[in-house]
Formats: sequence, C-alpha cells, structure tokens
Amino acid sequence: MFVKTDQKPSAVLFDLDGTLIDTAPDFIRCLNQLRQFHNLEPLAAEQIRPSVSNGARAMIRVGFGLEPEHDGYVEKHTAFLDLYEAGVAVETTLFEGMDSLLENLEARGIPWGIVTNKPVRFAEPLVQALGLAQRCATLICPDHVSERKPHPEPLFLACQRIGAAPEQAVYVGDHERDIEAGRNAGMRTIAVRYGYIEQPHTVDLWQADIIADTVSDLAKLLQ
Repeated sequence: MFVKTDQKPSAVLFDLDGTLIDTAPDFIRCLNQLRQFHNLEPLAAEQIRPSVSNGARAMIRVGFGLEPEHDGYVEKHTAFLDLYEAGVAVETTLFEGMDSLLENLEARGIPWGIVTNKPVRFAEPLVQALGLAQRCATLICPDHVSERKPHPEPLFLACQRIGAAPEQAVYVGDHERDIEAGRNAGMRTIAVRYGYIEQPHTVDLWQADIIADTVSDLAKLLQ
C-alpha cells in the first residue's frame, strides 16, 4: 500500500508517453499523414489516442488493421517511424501541471528521471526539444538495457545512475507494464488514469499502490 510519509522518496521515475508528456498529437498527426498518403480519410483523435502508449505497432494496427505478419505492415511501420522522427516534437508538450510538479521535486532536492520503452532515436531528441534533458537525472531507453519493461532492469539501471535505493523510489506510469516493472523492482507505484489507456476500467486491476486520476492528484501524492 502506498503510504505518504515524512521521508521523501530517493527518486521519482516517470514513464514518458502518456505519463510525463502528451505525445498523442504528434502520433495522431503522423498516422493521419500516412493514411492520407494511402488515400484514406483521417481518423478522429479519440480513435487513436488510447493506443499511443503501445507505439508504432499499435498505430499501424489502428490506422490500417495490420499486424507484423501481414503484407504491407513493414512498409507502413517504417514510413510511420520516419514521419515521427522528422517531427517528434511538433505538437508534443508536457501535460498541464507537470512542469510545476517537476519544479517542486527539484526544489525539494528529489531527483527525477525517465524510464521508457521508446527507442533512444526518438526519446533523446524529444526530451531535448522540451527542455528536459538538463533537468532529468537520467533517461533510460530499451537501447540501454537487455530487457525492457515490464522487466525491472531499466528501473534498476535508472536508480543506479541516480544513486537511489529502489525500495525508496517511486515509479509512475500509464500502462500495466509500468506498474508491473515497478513492482518487480520493489518500488512504490502510481498508475495515472489520465494517460493513454485502451481499457480504462482495467487500471484498478493493475495492482498499483495508488491511482492518480489527474496531474494535480499526482502532484499531491508526491508532496
């Protein structure tokens, strides 16, 4: 059970897409550009947004009904990634209220970092473009480890780089794999319901220590 105490956490680690930053507008823009290239009508944002945390593979499934084993998948997957890499931070922003939350952590001397399944070719320029590269204590991508979330290795590496004890750290995420990774690492976990969640009713089943419905709720939990 997540219990607030007077002892501040050794670190706060965040998932990236759907937790720390709102990348959905750029995913939506790129997918609809690709659909337009194939003479298809754009999809509504609400059809795409819930799948953003599952990356390019989910975008091709939502946009074209294709899985990796289908003809045409590789071509569209590659084209989507190229479009995204060319405009990784056109419309992406921190979630409203997140900058103040980070400033509060920094003012209290609590290091924060990012642990994401987003490849470094996208994550690094994105974090740089948003002015977060000099603020976050570490950025861990799949390129830095042999196992990605829900394996705890990325979280252990983040704590090692920060010099934080995992059992005293907090991991925040908007996907079940985030919460599983945090639990596997022995961390306290917070699931955020404001993220990109395909089946919102399942959040209560993820076994997070606590759930934050909004960034404001999250900020209060981390006070």
